[in-house]
Amino acid sequence: MVEWITSTGLTGYEHAVDLMEARVADIHAGRADEAIWLVEHPPLYTAGTSADEKDLLTARFPVYAAGRGGQYTYHGPGQRIVYVMLDLNRRGRDIRAFVAGLERWVIGALAEFGVTGETRDGRVGVWVARPEKPPLFDGTPREDKIAAIGVKLRRWVSFHGISINVEPDLTHYDGIVPCGISGHGVTSLVDLGLPVTIEDLDVALRGNFAKNFPQPD
Repeated sequence: MVEWITSTGLTGYEHAVDLMEARVADIHAGRADEAIWLVEHPPLYTAGTSADEKDLLTARFPVYAAGRGGQYTYHGPGQRIVYVMLDLNRRGRDIRAFVAGLERWVIGALAEFGVTGETRDGRVGVWVARPEKPPLFDGTPREDKIAAIGVKLRRWVSFHGISINVEPDLTHYDGIVPCGISGHGVTSLVDLGLPVTIEDLDVALRGNFAKNFPQPD
């Protein structure tokens, strides 16, 4: 069984990590169910294990070493954070398949709003084509990132997870090179012209979860 937890207000990052680590230990020990935890954070940057200091352009907000995979990203109000605590001992010890499942889950949820999310080789996360924007200098079509993914495993139980932009202040990304990729931008559901709320997204996430992560035997 997977427990769904939704926190109201803004959750401090360090507090969230402490709670995740405790829950992961309990899941591994059989004392707690797997969990999906939906939160929002105050404005902050996190640095994954592959973060390059030169990609932190201006430390406008607190910076935390996340311990997850990936590079620098931004979290803040208007962004749904989906902390995914699943036991891969039961679901299959394949991190690539797990991350691909997270991407498919996000793509399915975005499709509920008519958004075509896409993946790219070598660039974890979910992207949206922006044909209305000028191409890059080399002629590459523009695309913006709408969801970032960065996970960590402890004894094959996952934590950290996904951030999906609903209506964050996109200028807050200006302090970093998001995920180390300078050639493309970031977007959100509202930036795409969709009057979607975080609560709407939560419904779509719940509705698409079991398709990608069925309950193991």
